[in-house]
Amino acid sequence: MPAQNTTILSDFKTLARTISLVENEADGFETILGSLTPHDIPVIGLTGPPGAGKSTLLNAVIGYLLGEGKKVGLILVDPSSPFNLGAVLGDRLRMTAHFTDPNLFIRSLASRGSLGGLSDKIIEVVEVMKAYPFDYIFIETVGVGQSEVEIAGLADTTVVVLVPEAGDSVQAMKAGLMEIADIFVVNKADRPEADAMANFLSLQLHISGRDHIPVLRTVAVEAKGVKELISTIRQIEFKGNEERRISLMADKAYKIIQRYRMKGFDKKALRQQLIDSAAQPGFSLYRFTHGFLRPLES
Repeated sequence: MPAQNTTILSDFKTLARTISLVENEADGFETILGSLTPHDIPVIGLTGPPGAGKSTLLNAVIGYLLGEGKKVGLILVDPSSPFNLGAVLGDRLRMTAHFTDPNLFIRSLASRGSLGGLSDKIIEVVEVMKAYPFDYIFIETVGVGQSEVEIAGLADTTVVVLVPEAGDSVQAMKAGLMEIADIFVVNKADRPEADAMANFLSLQLHISGRDHIPVLRTVAVEAKGVKELISTIRQIEFKGNEERRISLMADKAYKIIQRYRMKGFDKKALRQQLIDSAAQPGFSLYRFTHGFLRPLES
């Protein structure tokens, strides 16, 4: 393949093929990744508990941006099939109104059991997509609750979507989603409890010293509040935060290094060694694991 990203990713078909090569770790995928020069494209993450209406809200946001003539890339992280680890939910099931638009690229990724609600190849896939001249890249996660905070280490802006009845969920999320949001959205805001939910969020943010985090209301099925959400995303994007950008890159680099250093590690062999060692007198789990890191000091 050519070394210039403008040649490699000049159209959606080539982009899709490149993502597949990288996701499946086909021969030469590391060379492909090394040859790409990503554009400076804002990455927006949508997260929140199941049933919050993330897909409907994202559909409305995409429609608005496409109406402005923007080029948009979507990564939809779906539950994994228990049989083949593929994405269970299809692109077209969730974006039927827009999937034929020539300015929209949609990619579904299987979470493959990742506890953070993200695919284990999400970092690399995002880097590939940033090599195409999108205006925005959106990531919608599978919706698995507090463990979904992993998206905060990937997206430039994290939008947490909740519904008026989510009070108990928010209480449980204080150590997770409550702390990662750049924007809170109370969706289905035509319901009676919406104002109470928004006030509750504002109070919690005030108590935690995060009054600057906006709390918005939307009715996604009617596209109400979508314009205000996009405007708020742009305001955060234009402010910029170099310290956060570097921190995000450091987190991504750490995860990539961690994964590749563990590549090829035989977990079954580890289990057998653990069984054998645990049968010996004076077994210590620390000494056992320490032996895999460096020779024990005498």
